[in-house]
Amino acid sequence: MFKNRKLIVKLSEKANETYELLLQNVEKEDKKGINSSFHQTLLRSIERAISSLKQNPFSGNQVPKSLIPDKYKRLYDSENIWRIELSDFWRLIYTIHGNQLEIISFILDIFDHKEYNKIFGYK
Repeated sequence: MFKNRKLIVKLSEKANETYELLLQNVEKEDKKGINSSFHQTLLRSIERAISSLKQNPFSGNQVPKSLIPDKYKRLYDSENIWRIELSDFWRLIYTIHGNQLEIISFILDIFDHKEYNKIFGYK
C-alpha cells in the first residue's frame, strides 16, 4: 500500500512542546532512580504510536468529519483527523498529507482526556 513512498512523522509546535516536556520529566525521574511512573508510561505509549505511524499512517481511528473541531480546520487546514488512544486516557491527534513520494503523519496535539473533551466539545 505504501510501496516506494517514504513514511514520515512530524510534530506540530504544540505537540513537540508536550513531547519535550515529557522527555524532561522522564530524564529527571531516571536521575532519581525512578523506573516506573506516569510520565514514563505515557512516553512509551507516545513512542509506540509514533513507531506505528511510521509503519502505517492509518493506524489510528479516523474522526468523523462532522466531529472535527474548527480549530484544526482553521489552524491546519485539515479535513481529515485521526486519533490514537494513549495510556492513562491521553490522546494523540494527527492528520495525514501525502503525494506520490511520501506520506506525512502530522501530529497536531497530544493531550489528556479532559483537554480532548474540551477541544472536541464533549461533556
